[in-house]
Amino acid sequence: MVGVALPAIQHDLGLSTSSLQWVVSGYVLGYGGLLLLGGRTADLLGRRRVFLVALGVFAVASLLGGIVDDGGLLIAARFVKGVAAAFTAPAALSIITTTFPEGPERNRALSIFTACGASGYSLGLVLSGLLTEIGWRWTLLMPVPVAILALIIAPRVLRGRDERAEGGHDLIGAVLISASMLLLVFTVVQAPEAGWASLQTIGSLVAVAVLLGLFVLAELRTRHPLVRLGLLRSGHIVRANLGLLILMGSYVAFQFVAMQYFQNLLGWSALGTAMAFLPAGLLVAVTSTKMGDFADRFGTGKLIVIGSAALAGGYAFFLGIDRDPSLGGLVIPGMILMGTAFALSFPSLNIQATSGVDDDEQGLASGLLNTSGQVGGAIVLAVVTAVLTSGGGETLSIGALRSAIVVSLVLALVGLAISATGLRARRVPAVGQAEREAPVYETV
Repeated sequence: MVGVALPAIQHDLGLSTSSLQWVVSGYVLGYGGLLLLGGRTADLLGRRRVFLVALGVFAVASLLGGIVDDGGLLIAARFVKGVAAAFTAPAALSIITTTFPEGPERNRALSIFTACGASGYSLGLVLSGLLTEIGWRWTLLMPVPVAILALIIAPRVLRGRDERAEGGHDLIGAVLISASMLLLVFTVVQAPEAGWASLQTIGSLVAVAVLLGLFVLAELRTRHPLVRLGLLRSGHIVRANLGLLILMGSYVAFQFVAMQYFQNLLGWSALGTAMAFLPAGLLVAVTSTKMGDFADRFGTGKLIVIGSAALAGGYAFFLGIDRDPSLGGLVIPGMILMGTAFALSFPSLNIQATSGVDDDEQGLASGLLNTSGQVGGAIVLAVVTAVLTSGGGETLSIGALRSAIVVSLVLALVGLAISATGLRARRVPAVGQAEREAPVYETV
């Protein structure tokens, strides 16, 4: 929701352009950097407990972000809000996957759950356009009553014993993976400004590689690892994580490019820009709840392939942008294709990423999936920003915008190729901690 409000925030708080980006990047840093820790913490300390505490922190941080008058405090509040989300998101998803048994029940539950996420992501942009017309603070305050309502309802519906996974706390692994993810997100966010070939960027990427290497060594040697590396030997889990990385990465980057195109080049209002995304949001909201039934009937693999093709088609439409775009011939068809991609792919990727995983590792699987989406968004957005500014910060041109869209299109085609490899798979071995006595079957 905050994207459309950025110009108003900049004007009211007197932020520089470099400081303004941290209103978004501060949240991404906290969220993407700590998702793996948040997911495993939910497994170990109890999903309901972690969800409620983190949701409370999320509400307070949202409230503070909406009332502060200092840019630094706003960025700090956004970072804390991102950290809270890093614990609520995997806890919420793992509550769903451990409440409903694998199969049709879980698929339907996940389709409803992901419909809320995908619709919120799509329609949040539209809502932010409306709220920004009233005042930018409302875009930051809007989550507060929603979180409070969830806090009131959750204890009544999340009943029963709050199961905890057995095992100790891998403090060394937690520090190493959190530090590496935080540094990775920070590096890619700063890279367009610092330069991809700068000593700062290269040095930071080397440090990320070292930290990840130390993390792998630590996980191999500890009795109770934060991330059991054997989980990544499962092909469908790897494909699901790569799929969400590409879906979110390419779309976050496209959304940024579309904002520049509609508002800065064409001079559209915040509300007009938001309404351009309405067809995609409505399509996701209306159809996502049916995806569980489609997954049962056709298999998640086929749905992801079709969704990946629709995503590439949507980006391809926008390669035809000019200074007088056709709503009926370009904007609406492109947005409908992207909405179709989200409706088909987002629930299916969530189903695949948690399929065959033991209950005591559902938080970890959820954290991995969310991390893929957030890191993908940060990395691809940084690449696209570098493409847009490669001309030395000159006025935006149609050519630069098309080049940036090509990045999203190429990624979507890579995602299509990766998802197609899953159609050959017929059986997926269970991937829990213990040795499995029977396989589970992947829906392809």
